[in-house]
Amino acid sequence: MRIGIDLGGTKIELIALEAKQVRYQKRTATPAHDYDALLAAVVELIEGAERELGERCSVGIGMPGAVSLHTGCIKNANTQCLNGRPLQRDLERLLCRVLRLQNDANCFALSEAVDGAAAGAQVVFGAILGTGTGGGVVVRGQLITGHNAIAGEWGHNPLPWPTDAERPGPACYCGRSGCIETFLAGPSLSRDHEQACGKHLPAHEIAALAAAADPDATATLARYHDRCARALASCINLLDPDVIVLGGGLSLIPSLYDEIPKRWGRYVFSDTVSTQLLPAAHGDASGVRGAAWLWP
Repeated sequence: MRIGIDLGGTKIELIALEAKQVRYQKRTATPAHDYDALLAAVVELIEGAERELGERCSVGIGMPGAVSLHTGCIKNANTQCLNGRPLQRDLERLLCRVLRLQNDANCFALSEAVDGAAAGAQVVFGAILGTGTGGGVVVRGQLITGHNAIAGEWGHNPLPWPTDAERPGPACYCGRSGCIETFLAGPSLSRDHEQACGKHLPAHEIAALAAAADPDATATLARYHDRCARALASCINLLDPDVIVLGGGLSLIPSLYDEIPKRWGRYVFSDTVSTQLLPAAHGDASGVRGAAWLWP
């Protein structure tokens, strides 16, 4: 039995897997501005699950940001109370056991590589298109975290092959401008649509209007398709993955899976591109499943 936890900005979700079947599941709200309360919520979820299951389990946790290999503290998390905190050490002390922590996008990629859309593939890139843009790399079933614990962080590279209209690009919270995240995240799609036609709409409404042949929404989504094709082409040039799996709210837009592969060939350094672009098999449960799979 293995427990996986997805430590999100608004909710903390726990599942217990036996083989590949979910035996137990529970969610609670994230006390996102109170580190001690967040620790207590995670401990309560784990201890409650183990009481219900009647056994002690391995525990993997997917969280925003990454554990710094230099300090052992969390860095780059958009749940601000985690940054600079020794989350793993504190939880291990409270639970009296060894835990495994990973970036949530890494957990997503691992889940889809183990028993999801990319099961059996040699090289898998998992790309999150949601409130932000994260990514993870799995090779032959092994998660690649990298020497600086930032493998797969494609969202904070500049948008490749920018047009004059895309320079210097929107400001990013990381301190730079023109990052891929500032073009491909859900709020970025909404901002681009508003700048082009003066209408502020959430990303899912823009996609629905484009599917109904609304000209403004169709033009906005076409720009998004091309930007995503350029960004993923640079990942193909670097990793040459068998499969790219999309997760996050924008991954539910059906046109991505037809339009992006039509476009990325002009940017990939190859005569043909056989990489598959697929939606996540486990949807928004992939992150928490991947956290459970952090243990062999």
